[in-house]
Amino acid sequence: MADRDFDIIVYGATGFTGRLVAEYLVQIGAKRWAMAGRSLTKLQEVRDLIGAPADTPLVTANADDPASLRALCERTTVVLTTVGPYQLYGNDLVAACADSGTAYVDLCGEPAWMREMIDKHHARAQATGARIVFSCGFDSIPFDLGVLTLQEAAKERFGRPCPRVKGRVRVMKGGFSGGTAASLKATLAAAARNPSIIALLTNPFALTPGFTGPSQPTGLLPEYDRTIEAWTAPFIMAPINTKNVHRTNFLLGEAFGADFVYDEMMVAGLGDMGKAAAEAIAKINPLASDKGPKPGEGPSKEERETGHYDILFVGEMGGGERIDAVVTGDRDPGYGSTSKMIAEAALCLVEDVADAKGGIWTPGAIMGAPLRKRLIEKAGLTFTAG
Repeated sequence: MADRDFDIIVYGATGFTGRLVAEYLVQIGAKRWAMAGRSLTKLQEVRDLIGAPADTPLVTANADDPASLRALCERTTVVLTTVGPYQLYGNDLVAACADSGTAYVDLCGEPAWMREMIDKHHARAQATGARIVFSCGFDSIPFDLGVLTLQEAAKERFGRPCPRVKGRVRVMKGGFSGGTAASLKATLAAAARNPSIIALLTNPFALTPGFTGPSQPTGLLPEYDRTIEAWTAPFIMAPINTKNVHRTNFLLGEAFGADFVYDEMMVAGLGDMGKAAAEAIAKINPLASDKGPKPGEGPSKEERETGHYDILFVGEMGGGERIDAVVTGDRDPGYGSTSKMIAEAALCLVEDVADAKGGIWTPGAIMGAPLRKRLIEKAGLTFTAG
């Protein structure tokens, strides 16, 4: 899209995560990008705060003004949006991208809304060439690409993919973001108004229209995992990550197999202490209190930089053979690592997979190995398998 003014517009640059994304683009010396938001004054303040060049372009747009969103889309190759909850503020932006053939990345963890967008805009995006990619942060890139990495190794070693893969979060220092909490609350509110949403939220194949695979573990109860010989507890991001992994398999023509089974849990510990920890984690309701960051807020620079995560993926072949993969990140998952991941995803769409077909994609299905390479080289992630 050489005729467009910018490669990337960061929409929501005045919010906490959007500011981190913009700051990252400044640090790596990105070219042909702009900052967008509702207030020109606030954009100017953030531009100066993050040390962006004084001539960094600023674009005003508002989720309540579809014409401004359409104008924004027509000026850029990729819209990178951190303006959520997306079910409240994302409808018109996705529609504008689909209509204008503009690529799109977000941090969405709202499966019911994602399915609505797939139903409404996938065909249109295919027709216009718009490459729309949801969930380009901690949910769900490390998990999506982690499974992809494991399955590539399994095919190389065994000649076929693993029919059973377990995602096990071993370490996660630093929580999920205030935007994620707001999205969860908005999803629950929507489900209360429309009970049919509950069926989507509980369906592992909610994002694979026309395809349903085998029964999947619920991941809702503590359990002793004999494969890793440790107690495991429910993982709050599993309901979105697992759906994205199944959509990747679906979009890649069932590259992981039509019988693919996948779940995610947190590793709680060993023995009786591990069991007690797993049971305690299972009782925690992260939405029950108002503590933690609100949308637009977040941890300090020190807290972001001392955060990290480590995720083990275990592949089981069914005959006793096992293969593992590990993904690590060098910043807190909800902010420090997420801001780098979504920025590199946007750059990947511009520079590495510019010829990919339009449609509503997952990171793993459209960017796969090129994105993984970027994240290893630039964003502090590691991917190992063997």
